[in-house]
Amino acid sequence: MASQRVAVIGASGYGGLQTLRLLQGHPGLEVTFLGGERSSGKRWSELTPFLPLPGDPVVQAPDPDAIAASADLAVLSLPNGLASQLVPPLLERGVKVVDLSADYRYSALAQWKEVYGAEAQAFPRSDDQLCAEAVYGLVEWDQDRIAAARLVAAPGCFPTASLLALTPLLKQGLIETTGIVIDAKTGTSGGGRAAKEHLLLAEASEGVAPYGVVGHRHTSEIEQLCSRAAGSTVQLQFTPHLIPMVRGLLATVYGRLRDPGLTAEDITTVLQSAYRNAPCVDVLPVGTYPSTKWVRQTNRALLSVQVDTRTGQLIVISAIDNMVKGQAGQGVQCLNLMVGLPAETGLPLLPFYP
Repeated sequence: MASQRVAVIGASGYGGLQTLRLLQGHPGLEVTFLGGERSSGKRWSELTPFLPLPGDPVVQAPDPDAIAASADLAVLSLPNGLASQLVPPLLERGVKVVDLSADYRYSALAQWKEVYGAEAQAFPRSDDQLCAEAVYGLVEWDQDRIAAARLVAAPGCFPTASLLALTPLLKQGLIETTGIVIDAKTGTSGGGRAAKEHLLLAEASEGVAPYGVVGHRHTSEIEQLCSRAAGSTVQLQFTPHLIPMVRGLLATVYGRLRDPGLTAEDITTVLQSAYRNAPCVDVLPVGTYPSTKWVRQTNRALLSVQVDTRTGQLIVISAIDNMVKGQAGQGVQCLNLMVGLPAETGLPLLPFYP
């Protein structure tokens, strides 16, 4: 098939850069438009001499008419709130959208406004119908709807790692819907490319720090999807930590088994069955626990299970690269499905180790 044309908006941020890197040499997708706010008007080689692009294009202001004239699909890697200003005019012009921000991850606009209050003040919006229409882009669990969608909201990195671990367990009723705890660690690239004091080397290096200990924004996003999987309301505890590394995310998820007689081997079999047709997810043998280095710069997720028979607790460990499977790689998986390709097309699955 002819290559589908893709616009990357927010091209010089981390999400945009990862997306461009993954689309280099892609067999079915071709980047035909680079958009940016702060970087508009600059040649690509001025901004990122380390990632040359054919023809050394100029980054343009993200004008909907210009995007629609150049592209069939758009990936938006923009700050929360900003994407919602661009998505409606793009859809009106027939451009399909994968949004890497949180603007369409909630099926109710009112909930987004509650969780993202400052952004809601800065970017007034009334696109309730688009929030209801948008498909949550957790590829392993909604392939058919993503393939048919015109607007996909790619999940955040913490929700991706957590939901890959929890969804099959909640769907099959294997764990209690109360008392779930997610303890997660991520690298500093998750904070984006704009300068932030707490991400300076002198601040973040040689230390581990929790943040958003109660009420982190991703908690409600994870709960929304867990509740859908369980068929009933799920409340859980989620605590993220910043680790002094650039990329990688490890989530350790705790839940109470409904049947305390189940073994780690039993749950491993359940997860292997759930992901048998998911080339980007691997379930490790019992007793083998993943390192973030094993998935670095790949689109793979590694899952590992253990059961503490003494406490009746199930422990699932989930490792991803926060910038690839946790962001841009998942976005490319969604693009692939939207143009009729296998989800993993053109994506790296093997790390350069160490």
